[in-house]
Amino acid sequence: MGFDQNVIRSLLQKQKIATLAELKGSLGSSATMTVFRKLKALGYFTSYSHRGKYYTLADIPRFDERGLWSYEAVWFSRDRNLLATTQRFVEKAEAGCTAGELQEQLNVEVKEPLLQLYRRKRIDRDDLGGRYVYFSRDPGIGREQRLQREGRGAVLEMGDSTMQAELSPELKAAIILFFSMLDEQQRRLYAGLEAHKFGHGGDRRIAEFFRLDVHTVARGRRELFGEQVQRQRVRKKGGGRKPAEKKRRK
Repeated sequence: MGFDQNVIRSLLQKQKIATLAELKGSLGSSATMTVFRKLKALGYFTSYSHRGKYYTLADIPRFDERGLWSYEAVWFSRDRNLLATTQRFVEKAEAGCTAGELQEQLNVEVKEPLLQLYRRKRIDRDDLGGRYVYFSRDPGIGREQRLQREGRGAVLEMGDSTMQAELSPELKAAIILFFSMLDEQQRRLYAGLEAHKFGHGGDRRIAEFFRLDVHTVARGRRELFGEQVQRQRVRKKGGGRKPAEKKRRK
C-alpha cells in the first residue's frame, strides 16, 4: 500500500507544525520510518525546543535575523538542532555568553548542550567570578570575546565613577583593547594620565580598571607630569625614508 506524501504537506501547510503522532495519523501509518521518508522527500525542520517533538516543512519558517522562528511558542532554527544553534550563538556572541544569557536568547534550557560542546572541544569556557562564560574556540574570535567580557567586567567595577558615567560599555571595551596593544611604558603613562583626570583616588580606580599595581599607575603619572618620559624610536633602525643626497652644482 502506497502513502501519499501530499497528505503530510496539506496538514503542515494548514497548521504549520505537527507532532510525529499527528503526521502518522494523517498518513494512516504507524511506521515511523515511513513518515520520515515522506518528510525527507518534502524537506523539513525539527524544533529545537520541546525536545524536537515538532516538525514543519522547509518552506514554512520565516527565520529572523538571528536565524530563529517560532510558532505557538515552539522554536525552530536554521541550524536544525539545539546543539548547532548553541554553538553558532556562542561563536557570534560579542563578549561570549553565560548559560543564562544564552537561555534568554533561545528560550530553552542550554546547560546540557553547552556542556556537550565544551566536552567535544567545540567551544571554550572560563570560570569568571564563579560562573562559566563560554567563548569561541577560534583563537582570534575567542580573544576578542574575552577582551569584550573583561571590558564589561571593568565597567561594573568602576561603579559610579566619572568614567562609568561618561563612557558606554562599547567604548570601555575598546579602551581595554587599545590598552592591551601598548608596550609597558605606554601602558604606564596612559594609566597615569587617566588617573590624573580622576584626582584623589584616581590611582586606585585606574589600577582596578586596568588590573595594574597601584604603584605602577602612580609612577606613570609622576613620569608623565614630571617630564621624566624616555622617548623611544617609533621606527626601527634603518626604517623610514632614506636621506636625500646633496648634488654638487656643476
